[in-house]
Amino acid sequence: QVQLVESGGGLVQTGGSLRLSCAASGGIFSSYGVGWFRQAPGKEREFVATINWSGGSAYYADSVKGRFTISRDNAKNTVYLQMDSLKAEDSAVYYCAAGRMAYARSQDVYVYWGQGTQVTVSS
Repeated sequence: QVQLVESGGGLVQTGGSLRLSCAASGGIFSSYGVGWFRQAPGKEREFVATINWSGGSAYYADSVKGRFTISRDNAKNTVYLQMDSLKAEDSAVYYCAAGRMAYARSQDVYVYWGQGTQVTVSS
């Protein structure tokens, strides 16, 4: 059983930056792929970025490509999402999710989910 805890959310102005962290415990984290998803009020949860088990591969939603960077430190059991050039439309609750050997934009492959962290970008 893997537990995930997100942190790093908050209020930031348009054009600013935030770094989200997803700390894992309870499993062999290095065997899990991790994804970041987000959900804005009244909208469905959507894919943001994913990184494979080793950190050697990652890909992004078109809406964040070039602005967000996903990375991981398996020694610290943590995955990060660096968010730069933030826009008002990036405001949402951000969730990290993990699945064994997962590396996909589909939420179905992720078994474990965190509780989410709120990101609010003011214009």
